[in-house]
Amino acid sequence: MKAQLRGFLEFLRLNRNASAHTVDAYKSDLSQFVAYAAVSLSKPVAALEPSDIDLTVVRGFLSDLYGQGQSRASAARKLSALRSFARFLRREGWIESDPVALAVSPRREQKVPAHLSIDEMSRLLESPDVSTPLGRRDRAILELLYASGLRLGELVGLDVEDINLSVRMVRVMGKGGKERLVPFNQSAAAAVRAWLKDRGALIKPQIPDSQSRIPRLRFQGPRTRAQGSDSLFVNFRGGRLTGRSVQRLLGRYVASCSTRFGISPHALRHSFATHLLQCGADLRAIQELLGHVQLSTTQRYTHVNSAQLLEVYRKAHPRAKSSS
Repeated sequence: MKAQLRGFLEFLRLNRNASAHTVDAYKSDLSQFVAYAAVSLSKPVAALEPSDIDLTVVRGFLSDLYGQGQSRASAARKLSALRSFARFLRREGWIESDPVALAVSPRREQKVPAHLSIDEMSRLLESPDVSTPLGRRDRAILELLYASGLRLGELVGLDVEDINLSVRMVRVMGKGGKERLVPFNQSAAAAVRAWLKDRGALIKPQIPDSQSRIPRLRFQGPRTRAQGSDSLFVNFRGGRLTGRSVQRLLGRYVASCSTRFGISPHALRHSFATHLLQCGADLRAIQELLGHVQLSTTQRYTHVNSAQLLEVYRKAHPRAKSSS
């Protein structure tokens, strides 16, 4: 089955235009299933065949995941990967029927996305020491994450030419190689402009000064992200800033200004969507800004806290108005 798995991963990469992170996730989940199937059927991994996949093995795999204490969301994700793999095997003629289609996906928990309040977000944005170049870089990162609701991978993948300060728009390469334009506010523009003055000192220019101006956005279709000196956010060595580095710096600032734990870069994206919705933004517009394919993904942000519910009740219910 290893050869079929390699073929499936190549299919995802080339035909589905899946990102490297998505391909790695599929590889990890399916490799875990293959290892379980080998133990369950008392076969070496090299001897497994596509025909060995049946409903009993799939159900046993899900049961094993529950026994390990994995969440229903993780189990559902692994089952989804297995479904895609089984469809590929059937389409390629390796199996006659699809046993995974009969497996029932676990119902996912409805969790409220972790996010910061507006006051907490304001304190976080003021945390970096803007008297230093790296502090100005960190301020620009936090401002842009909150102002545009970018994913972590989208942020670290930005090049200088992707941002247009005059019209305050950033071009983002999202999941599946899809590009979208996202606006940002004046404070984010000011923070990025301040950082760009320091960025040149960390990167030795490879082009004449007359050509080193920030180019305007050129909307010419999908392109490959550069990994060199074109990066918008760089580390102190001049290389592209990594997602792990952004996670570390955010954790440091959260610890210095808040008692909240578990605040990740994605929580700033949640805060962006939540605050827009609280201030009356249309859910469909938020979907476009976030780059969600399905509106149901954006509907997670329709949660409101008890204080909001009480306020709406007091304003809307006639008896609540008269009693107050």
